Amino acid sequence: MSQGPLMPKATAVWLVENTSLSFDQIADFCKLHPLEVKGIADGEVAAGIKGLDPVSTGQLTREEIERAQKNPSHRMKVAVSKVKLPEVKRTKGPRYTPLSRRQDRPNAILWLLRNHPELKDAQVMRLVGTTKSTIQQIRERTHWNSGSLQPMDPVTLGLCSQIDLDFEVQRAAKDRPLVESAEGGATLMPPELSVLPEPEDRDEDRRPGRDERLDADSVFARLKPMRKGEEDEDDEY
Repeated sequence: MSQGPLMPKATAVWLVENTSLSFDQIADFCKLHPLEVKGIADGEVAAGIKGLDPVSTGQLTREEIERAQKNPSHRMKVAVSKVKLPEVKRTKGPRYTPLSRRQDRPNAILWLLRNHPELKDAQVMRLVGTTKSTIQQIRERTHWNSGSLQPMDPVTLGLCSQIDLDFEVQRAAKDRPLVESAEGGATLMPPELSVLPEPEDRDEDRRPGRDERLDADSVFARLKPMRKGEEDEDDEY
């Protein structure tokens, strides 16, 4: 799998605005989903992101763009840089956020608190590179700019990747304790219990009519000896 551009969404914005490339070609070059590129063209995704010219940054050539515009099946590749940069080792600590993106962090924090309240403060700090005090101020609406904050997806803002966000959300879901059913109030009877056969001792056997019939039978059974005795007395006379 070839490497994508340094700023894929900003590059995709520039390619959508300045070329006639198809969504599939731009998505393949920027390592994005074609629907995400379509959302950029419709203004629904990457709103406010300034386009980045891949030609001026040496990531793409004019000849490569023209070749791709003439042939829709052509897939562009990132130009190989002649200057080798040293590999940057990833160190532990808060995520570094560029100066141009730091003003968007409060909006991203507000979005995370509303859409993923299960995330811990440490996870939010890792995703957007903020501090615990800032998260607390936004949660308690004591932030100096609380009235102007708008919840915005940190992935769209470029503060974190979708993979990192999904990983933290899944991790928070695993750490969440199970809620007992008693706290949720009354629940429906399980299906395996609702289909059990009715007990033999049903309410029909306890109706007053059956009790009266049984009582009448016992009364007549007691009267039979008495009637037999009366008939014997009549025979003597």
